[in-house]
Amino acid sequence: MDFKLVGSILLIVGTSIGAGMLALPIATAQLGFLGSLILLFGCWFIMTMGALLLLEVNLWMPMNSNLITMARATIGPVGQIISWITYLLLLYSLLCAYIAGGSDLFHNLLMVRAIDIPHWASSIIFTVIFGSVVFMGIRSVDYVNRGLMFVKFGAYFLLVILLIPFISSVKLMAGEIHNVTSATAITVTITSFGYAAIVPSLRVYFAGDIKKLKKAILIGSLIPLLCYIAWDAAIMGVIPLAGENGLMAILQSKTSTSDLVNTLSATASSNSVTFFTKLFTSICVLTSFLGVALCLADFLADGFQVEKKGVNNLFVHVVTFLPPLVIVLFYPSAFISALEYAGIYCIILLILLPAWMAWRGRYRKRIANGYRVPGGKALLAVLIIFSLVLIARGVTG
Repeated sequence: MDFKLVGSILLIVGTSIGAGMLALPIATAQLGFLGSLILLFGCWFIMTMGALLLLEVNLWMPMNSNLITMARATIGPVGQIISWITYLLLLYSLLCAYIAGGSDLFHNLLMVRAIDIPHWASSIIFTVIFGSVVFMGIRSVDYVNRGLMFVKFGAYFLLVILLIPFISSVKLMAGEIHNVTSATAITVTITSFGYAAIVPSLRVYFAGDIKKLKKAILIGSLIPLLCYIAWDAAIMGVIPLAGENGLMAILQSKTSTSDLVNTLSATASSNSVTFFTKLFTSICVLTSFLGVALCLADFLADGFQVEKKGVNNLFVHVVTFLPPLVIVLFYPSAFISALEYAGIYCIILLILLPAWMAWRGRYRKRIANGYRVPGGKALLAVLIIFSLVLIARGVTG
């Protein structure tokens, strides 16, 4: 068995299936299960094409190149600026959320053990412990992620199995399919497949082995798709759409995640459901933290044009973790509004930029060589137009 390939697939899965997975059935509830199914397949296809285009462009560049180098070589200074701004906004905001969520879970775990420490201390300890895993490199992240993914999948499957007896076909048919054009539903679903930023890191890990890279991307993206389908079916089939504790009410709540956990527990009347929901949520936060932090560290190393060794490695990881940690310590809600735009950042970085870079590299700069994603200009045009329409809708609405 190729354990490196398995580990890379799990890195993609772990980066995709994060804490945001709990928001997926809530954001798409108004579509009904059939509508969410159509949206999931559509977004999976678009994001997979974006990931493969990122791979294509990255393979034109020297090893260790990331989005900054790719955008500068294909689009120019404008692409470089867009990459810097959107990448930092997206990944710093996500790291803030994961540090805040992870440290809260860590604090509660210590309280169970009768260890009471301040919340700021739990934030620092959480960041240092799991940040050190990222500091040691992709191999360490891979190994830790494998263990976490094993627990995550176990909790996920047991949770879905426990919820199956409570699924109602009437609840699954609620919602209206024409809501499939909802900007909120689309951006949340797209963000759920937002793993492509890890592609440049995987290229280094595989030393440019195109066959294994494509296999990792395709398998790694299909697993979240199947998990999301089962998850949507379980949640939408158990929790009603309308009502005081319905999915639409949870969507409007400021504590959607905890409300979802509490509603599931109350509906199923099972301590096991409560336990596995909390376990699954906790692991989701950790795997997402590791994947996002690894992406950001590699991005910053490329942007600063330094190799992650010695003092430079320390510098890169201080810049990776210090800003979001400081924000969580002093301004715990400063990034809430930014997180609402995470889907827009994702569209810019993982759909618009890959298609734009591929167009410029293939048809303007003429630097394309080797592997090429099928579809030609038609595919690139569709991705660019689709992303611009969604960005415009997100900004204005």
